[in-house]
Amino acid sequence: MRKNYLLPVLTGLCLSLSSNLLFAQDEKLDLTTIQKIRDEGLQHSHVMDIAFHLTDASGNRLTSSPGFFRAANYAKQQLAAWGLTGAALDPWGDFGKGWELQKSYLAMTAPYYKPLIAFPKAWCDGTSGAKSAAVLLISATDSAGLDKYKGQLAGKILILDVNETYQQSFKPDATRYTDAQLDSMARIVPDTSNARRRRGGFNRPSMIMANTLRKMAAGEGAVAILSMTARGHDGTIFVQGGGAYKADAPANFLDIVVALEDYMTIVRLLKAGTPVTLDADVKTKFETDDTKGYNVIAEIKGTDKKLKDEVVMLGAHLDSWQSATGATDNAAGSAVMLEAVRILKTLGIQPRRTIRIALWSGEEEGLLGSRGYVKKTFADPATMQLLPAHEKLSGYFNIDNGTGKVRGIYLQGNEACRPIFTKWLEPFHDLGAATVTISNTGGTDHQSFDAVGLPGFQFIQDEIEYSTRTHHTNMDSYDHLREDDLKQIATIVAAFVYDAAQRDEKLPRKPLPQPRPTGRGGF
Repeated sequence: MRKNYLLPVLTGLCLSLSSNLLFAQDEKLDLTTIQKIRDEGLQHSHVMDIAFHLTDASGNRLTSSPGFFRAANYAKQQLAAWGLTGAALDPWGDFGKGWELQKSYLAMTAPYYKPLIAFPKAWCDGTSGAKSAAVLLISATDSAGLDKYKGQLAGKILILDVNETYQQSFKPDATRYTDAQLDSMARIVPDTSNARRRRGGFNRPSMIMANTLRKMAAGEGAVAILSMTARGHDGTIFVQGGGAYKADAPANFLDIVVALEDYMTIVRLLKAGTPVTLDADVKTKFETDDTKGYNVIAEIKGTDKKLKDEVVMLGAHLDSWQSATGATDNAAGSAVMLEAVRILKTLGIQPRRTIRIALWSGEEEGLLGSRGYVKKTFADPATMQLLPAHEKLSGYFNIDNGTGKVRGIYLQGNEACRPIFTKWLEPFHDLGAATVTISNTGGTDHQSFDAVGLPGFQFIQDEIEYSTRTHHTNMDSYDHLREDDLKQIATIVAAFVYDAAQRDEKLPRKPLPQPRPTGRGGF
C-alpha cells in the first residue's frame, strides 16, 4: 500500500490553522487605552524633537565616539526625566577605540582647482598636517601586479584604475510598498527546508590586493588612498569603516571615499597623461580612555504581582556611521522607541509586565551591543546554557529600516504569533499597517534574541529612500526624516509593547536552537 506522505503535513497545517483561529478569538485588546496611545502619539508627538537631539545636536554617533556619548547621555537623561527607572549606560563588553574626525579637506589643485566630494573612512589616521601631493594611478588586477609600483609611493595619493560608467536608474529614489507587494509578503509559505541561505561573498582577491596596497602605502610613506563605490553618485557617497578598531590595533592608513564623478574625473585625466595634484588635510583623533561598549537601558516597572518580573523589550541601535548624523540609520529607530516609552509614561500606564527599552551600540560593526547584552543577560548561543532571565522575557521589538512608516511585522518564522499580531494590528489598518509575514529579516538587533530562542521581531517599513540615498551615506541627515511616518511608528510600537505587557501569557516561542560554537561567539 502506498503511504500518503502529504496527509501528516496537511493534518498539521489544519491543526495549526485551527489553533491560530482560537488564538485570534481569545486575543483581547484594550481599545480604550489604545485610542489614548493613538491620540498622544499622533496629536502630541515629541518624536522630531527627540530626533533633533540625536542627530543635529549630537553629531555622528560612531560607536564610542564623542557624538555617540552625547546622544547616549541625552537619551539616559530623558528616560530618567520621563520617570523610567534604572536609566543607565550599561557596559556589554570590550569594543575598542572611539574615533573622531576633526578636520577634512580634499581638493584638486592641478590641472585646475576643483573641490571634491569626499569623506575619510572611520578609524583611519590623518595626514599629519596639510599636504600637496601628486596622484599616482595604480593599474593592477591582483597583488602581484602591485610589485611594479614598489618604491614609487612616498608622498603620493593613490587611486586605483577602474572602468566605471555611471548608469541612470530611471527609478524614483523614494518608494512605498504597494498593496500587491504587501499581499505577496503575507502569502509567503514557511520554508521548512534545512537549507541554509548563503550571503554573497566578498571578492577575496580584491580584498587581498587592497590590504597589500595599504601596507605598501603605509610602509613607503604615501599620503592617502582614494576609494569609490559605483552607488556613490549624485553627491551621495557610501562611507563606513577603514579597518580594525580594537584597543591594541594600529591606526589604519588613510582611506578617503570620493564621489564617483570626482573619482572618475581624476582617473580619466591620469589615463590621458595629465598630471593631477591634490591638496589634502585630514585630522583624526582616537579615543582610548575607555574601550568598553555601552548600551542605554531603562525600565517601566511592572505592577502585576504574578507578572512584574517578566519583561517586554523594545529597542533600536543608537550608533551610526560617521559621514552624516545617521538620521534614518538609526536615529529614526531610537527616536521612535524613546517616543514610545514617553507616550506610555505620559499616559500614566501601569503595565502588568516590566517594559525595558534598550538603545544598542556596535550594531554597525556586527550587532555587538545587542549580542553582548543577550549573552550576559539571557544565554550564550555558543553553548545555549540558559540564564534565569531567559524564561522571563516575553518578546523584543526592533526598529531599524529607516524613516518609513510601519506596514506590518515579520514573524521571523514564529507562526504561532501570527494571530496575535494580526489582532494587534487591527486598530492601525487605517494607518496602513496590516501585513503579517512569516518571513525572516536580517541585519539588525532582533537577530541577537532570535539566536537564543527568544521571540525577536522587526517591523515591516516602507523603504522610502533608505537603500538608494541615506543608508550609510553622507546624506543621512535630519532633513530626510518623515515626521508623520515616525509618529505612526512610535504609536504602533507603543501599542504593541503595551499589548505584550498586558497579555495573560508570554508570547509563543519557537523551539530552542542548537548551540552554535562558531563565529562571533555563536551568533
